Amino acid sequence: MNKKVLGIIILIIVVIIASIGGYYYFNRNDKPKEETPTDAIKFKEEYESLNGKTNDNNKKYREVSISSVNPIIYKSAEEVAQMIDDKETFVVYFGYNSCPWCRSVISTFIETAKELNIDKVYYVDVHDIRDVITLNSDNELETTKKGSEGYYSLIKKLDNVLADYDITDEVKAPEKRIYAPNVVVVVKGVGKALTTGISESQDDAYMTLTPDMVEDTQKQFKEVLEVYTSNNTSCSFDSKC
Repeated sequence: MNKKVLGIIILIIVVIIASIGGYYYFNRNDKPKEETPTDAIKFKEEYESLNGKTNDNNKKYREVSISSVNPIIYKSAEEVAQMIDDKETFVVYFGYNSCPWCRSVISTFIETAKELNIDKVYYVDVHDIRDVITLNSDNELETTKKGSEGYYSLIKKLDNVLADYDITDEVKAPEKRIYAPNVVVVVKGVGKALTTGISESQDDAYMTLTPDMVEDTQKQFKEVLEVYTSNNTSCSFDSKC
């Protein structure tokens, strides 16, 4: 056997050994696996991704800083509706990351939930699931965008705590509305408390928040969340938003 043939054989053997070794390396059980981001991290990244950016109206999004250790768990409207049917007790936050009012209160909400040792807050992104009702040229109500089945189910199940759907100052839709933000406490399948957390002193979603505004927001969230922590089904207070 000449040196050339021997060299080719050795090269083939090396390639085969390397291929086998590579296969076992990439398929071994102890190989570190890429982790899927937790809901907490996903939520943090989703909201903070808009920091420093502007919206379509050339308004700069409010800077938010959200802890990577937060109680957020993503749910669909349909899943939350089923939880209500199952008579569960829970806290749900309705909002979306580009909502300027949501960005005004979300950090305080999460901090308040953590202070009260609430380890689960279900989050429903309502950006694309709600209907849109307007007045047409004949001054009649017209649905220009239909909501999802899950959304319609929720507004029926949470009707007792939801606010009216105001089309104008004088005209209301025949259904309630899940606004953003809305934080709702459900006790044994019944909506018991709702708040937006927005301070009455805040009349502009983009204005600088004063310490008094933040304190007011925290107070509103604490009152509502304590309904959850105490499971007090007899609590009642102003749930207007």
